Amino acid sequence: MSDQSSLLRDQVVAAQTQQRPLSIRGNNTKSFLGHPCDATILDTSSHSGILHYEPTELVITARAGTLLSDIKQCLDEQQQMLAFEPPSYGEKATLGGTIACNLSGPRRPYTGAARDYVLGCHIINGQGHIMKFGGEVMKNVAGYDVSRLMTGSLGTLGILLDVSLKVIPKPLHELTISKELDGDQALQLMSHWRQTPLPVSAACHNGEQLFFRLSGSEKALKTAHSKIGGERIDNGDHFWQRLNEHQHAFFNSSKKIWRLSLPSTVPMLELDGKTFLDWGGAQRWLVSDIKPDTIRQLVGSVGGHATVYRNNDDQTDSFQPLSLNMLYLHQQIKKAFDPHGLFNPGRMHREI
Repeated sequence: MSDQSSLLRDQVVAAQTQQRPLSIRGNNTKSFLGHPCDATILDTSSHSGILHYEPTELVITARAGTLLSDIKQCLDEQQQMLAFEPPSYGEKATLGGTIACNLSGPRRPYTGAARDYVLGCHIINGQGHIMKFGGEVMKNVAGYDVSRLMTGSLGTLGILLDVSLKVIPKPLHELTISKELDGDQALQLMSHWRQTPLPVSAACHNGEQLFFRLSGSEKALKTAHSKIGGERIDNGDHFWQRLNEHQHAFFNSSKKIWRLSLPSTVPMLELDGKTFLDWGGAQRWLVSDIKPDTIRQLVGSVGGHATVYRNNDDQTDSFQPLSLNMLYLHQQIKKAFDPHGLFNPGRMHREI
């Protein structure tokens, strides 16, 4: 156990004794997600460093405070990458924040989410105990995989100390293509592609044009391009990076920016505002002044949920409100890991 781990544990024990809640923070690049916490800041940014990386095993283990950029650079030197292509939302983004928020980029529908690549982790629970879940291989635990439960918990269950991730080789070649289509035409085409062996690794629609990325061998890309058609986009890497980091003009708005998660086969929703289709239609960004209840009722009716991703007014629930049964389940999980309610109170749901 490192000195920094001991220091973090001591702070948790002291907070428990003083009944003082803690706001877990790395470099604060994800502060816009969820609700603000009125609690003492516990800084994890100095708990950093890559602990183990074996390229032949396609596994990397790093402390939670390690910069995401350092991990990407380390992997890039071996022509490897994080399969879920996480956004950073800032130069100082850390691994812990990325995993705590379960952030994934344009490649997510085709390779999987951040949660799918978490092999194991060490955490500090609400009683100051250091606990280990999983390991550094895909199948190493019987029963429920608790390490994946930490992914997307927004620090409400424990403090991430280190995380082990499965990585993948980088594609040999990539090609970005565009076609002029309306939203429903784009959704139909993206749905069709998912049922074919075409090497599509990203697809989005900005309201006027459909953009898609092909990844694989040069021959495979040439064959796929001839079947799909469309115009080749120069500097495609830059396009997808700007989208992933929300640097596209669409996200430059003072209005609420909603993230709608729903089945990719659902047609365009009749909602006033601007819509940007991502993840092949399964993730839809909405800029609108419509009442939150109206958005959530419509999205829920087609099997989805809606999150206020940016520019919340602090009066609206950031995440889809839970049913009574789901709220009870979340409260019981919270109680099991953080019985004193120390960690990030109200960050995800105000009742927890």
